[in-house]
Amino acid sequence: MLTPSLFEDAQSQSHLLAFERWLVDRRASGFLRQPGSVQVYRDMWGAFTAWCLGQSPAVTLASLDGLDLQAFQAARFGEKSPDLSLSPRYALRFMRLIDRVLQHHAADAGVPVNLAASQWLSDHPEVRYAEASRADPLPEFLSVYEAKTLIAFLSSARPRPGVSASRRDGQAALSWQDVRNRVSVATQLGAGLTPGDVRGLVLASPVVRGGRVRDRPWKLSVPGDGNSAARETPVAPWAGELLHHWLQVRYEAQIEGDWLFPATRTGKPWSKDGQYRAARSVLEEAGIDSADGGSFRLRHTFALRQLRRGTEPAQVARWLGVEPEVMARYDRVVVGPADVV
Repeated sequence: MLTPSLFEDAQSQSHLLAFERWLVDRRASGFLRQPGSVQVYRDMWGAFTAWCLGQSPAVTLASLDGLDLQAFQAARFGEKSPDLSLSPRYALRFMRLIDRVLQHHAADAGVPVNLAASQWLSDHPEVRYAEASRADPLPEFLSVYEAKTLIAFLSSARPRPGVSASRRDGQAALSWQDVRNRVSVATQLGAGLTPGDVRGLVLASPVVRGGRVRDRPWKLSVPGDGNSAARETPVAPWAGELLHHWLQVRYEAQIEGDWLFPATRTGKPWSKDGQYRAARSVLEEAGIDSADGGSFRLRHTFALRQLRRGTEPAQVARWLGVEPEVMARYDRVVVGPADVV
């Protein structure tokens, strides 16, 4: 537990203030309502602060690095396993707490985020997955490089000012089915849709009114399908540009019917198998392995993108059309700030 003598200098005050401000925000957000939980976190942070100030030189929130965390993990603080180090589960709780306080402190003080705790967890999977069930596999998702590569490939389907003649020729050679296939994949990555969601979209689904850019869809109204209720989900700007282009292509091709992504010019609905094969073909053309995780990886990537940007899990769940409890599966992946696309 924290003691008054522990906070007699500026360094100790900085540790305490960072924790207290994080705690105030957590309580204001409706978290940590139980006094017992608050005390547990106080004791954990007190142990961490005592260790930091006991080093020579003292470890500050700015100077904390992976070697410090490794030494702390091996020290005799908190709950201990037989070798006197922190157990993997308790180490996970500690590192998550440290990471969250560091993130909050950076946002509050306007300083760069210290990523030492999130990086330490990434480097120690035995701790990172300490609470994982063997029967609950991690969601498959695209790496940052894969996502950027795929976005560049998908976006090449729409005209842009200043592109080379060869690029314009390539765009002109695309059939309306080619454009449909790429844009449908874009809605999975850029709006978090399932394959069934894609097939169920109608012409009224893209929402333009209220957006920042004229005529560019910025969200989608996803119809209910019997398994989930109707919902709305935001569309990434790059995917919105592609949707806008597809609507033009669809109109110029004189495609009938109300489906946003029909199977034929006469407006027949897209079959499950047809849409699956189209998505797989697009991924392969983009150089993305289509066998591992399928197009559901795109939806998972959307979810992780939103969570890594700080969106509340409950909000992301509403966009995905799932129950809030489902978001727990991403906890083992989102350990701290990361590049997002």
